[in-house]
Amino acid sequence: MSDLYRPKGLSSAVCYVDPKAAFHWLEEAFGFEPLMVILDENENLVHSEMRYGESVVMIGNEWSADHKSPKSMGGKNTQTVHVQLARGEDVDAHCECARKAGAEILQAPDTQFYGDRTYRARDPEGHIWTFGVTLQEMSPDEWDKAAGGGMKTQTRL
Repeated sequence: MSDLYRPKGLSSAVCYVDPKAAFHWLEEAFGFEPLMVILDENENLVHSEMRYGESVVMIGNEWSADHKSPKSMGGKNTQTVHVQLARGEDVDAHCECARKAGAEILQAPDTQFYGDRTYRARDPEGHIWTFGVTLQEMSPDEWDKAAGGGMKTQTRL
């Protein structure tokens, strides 16, 4: 029972035209783990949740004029989801698995100035997902230096 209740934190809810297909695809392509599925009397998906590490993403239907899949909005996204892999995980192999499952790779794996290696992918309905893994821990001063000195990292505006 405790797996169904989360501690304080953030979760993302992502709308799909075909949430059942998306649920299976996200499991295959990105390695998300099924956590909960609620179906109605006609076997239509009402609500579902998937886990990745300690995080949860909710996969659901388009349920109002304001809750649509990019597939229904000409491919437009109002947010992207960033997923952090555990240290030591192979982000390049993760990208290849996503590619084989049909993800459009928008940015191939690349090491960033702040020490993470990331890639960006579009799922079959147009949602954009970024995956990263920390290769090297760096301080904010090291980030600024690696970026060429034109940045100033701070915690408040």
